[in-house]
Amino acid sequence: MGRGEVIRASFPSRLEYRDLAIRLVVSACKLVPKVGDDFSNEIVSAFSEALNNVVLHGRGGGEVELELEHGRDYLTIRMMDHGTPFDPRQAPLPDLDALPESGLGAYIIRSCVDEIDYAGGSPNILSLTKRLPRERQP
Repeated sequence: MGRGEVIRASFPSRLEYRDLAIRLVVSACKLVPKVGDDFSNEIVSAFSEALNNVVLHGRGGGEVELELEHGRDYLTIRMMDHGTPFDPRQAPLPDLDALPESGLGAYIIRSCVDEIDYAGGSPNILSLTKRLPRERQP
């Protein structure tokens, strides 16, 4: 991408900061022209699931760093943490017919964004990109 403006934030990797981080993503969605509720709901759902994975399963403590890059027709969220690596692209698809009560996070992430990039390490970097549909692009 590299064409848009970038917002940076960091916060402790604890559930108490989840709502604050989600509000930041909701606000960043409003910076993309002509964004609709579907766009916002999907990117927020994907981000929420990714953040839950980092905070609940990452065992890294420390901080989560965010970069939100927005442009005329997209929003990219880069999340960096120092916890246990987890690539949502590699998670098995759940058996939706079995109505699982857990294990849907990676599926939700993959279903809600257009592009996922991941680099495990120190830090782990997860990038989620959502684009406006062609008919809504300015």
